[in-house]
Amino acid sequence: MTTVSLTRTTLVVLVALPGLVLGTAGIFHPAHLTPEDAQRWRDIHIVALPLFPLLALGPWLLARQAHPVAGWVALLLGYTYAMFYTGLDLLAGAGAGQLKLVDSADLGTIFDLADALATVGVWAYLLASVLAAGVVLWRTGLRALPGALVVGAASVSFLDSHIYWTRGVLTMYAFALGWAALAAVLPLGRPAGPQAASASASLPGPG
Repeated sequence: MTTVSLTRTTLVVLVALPGLVLGTAGIFHPAHLTPEDAQRWRDIHIVALPLFPLLALGPWLLARQAHPVAGWVALLLGYTYAMFYTGLDLLAGAGAGQLKLVDSADLGTIFDLADALATVGVWAYLLASVLAAGVVLWRTGLRALPGALVVGAASVSFLDSHIYWTRGVLTMYAFALGWAALAAVLPLGRPAGPQAASASASLPGPG
């Protein structure tokens, strides 16, 4: 995988910003889908459609910086998360809000399908997060432990928290904090891998 060089500040911003934006959006997320809140429910999920996939930037960017193979696996898991979680946002968010506005009786079917899609998405994200945090710990050592613990806890919470206030909002902010903390300690430059190991082995030893 070709690695584009990123500055430390750019990396931190890229991995933290999706969680910050989604967490802030979650403050305005209705707690329940009611006729009074149906339009706000629908509109906030339309706004979130391009935002939820960006949450996969954290594990992907850090995993690819730590190890090329981990980067590819994180990319595939992140893609799986983005596809299936977008299904939740579209169906249970924008679609359900619109159905509520027209007083449709089909909400139960929509939510059942959306929940099934979301389950695949959040578990894929959990696996991507564990992978990324693990390879950063492997590259960096105990300096990465605080960020790894925060990301791990947020990933578990994300299994059923969405962006609802309060746990969902705090989960998104925890992702922002955890990914930023990992990005702040991860060595930049050439990722670890077979080529790097071969280069190290070819260096002359002490005479």
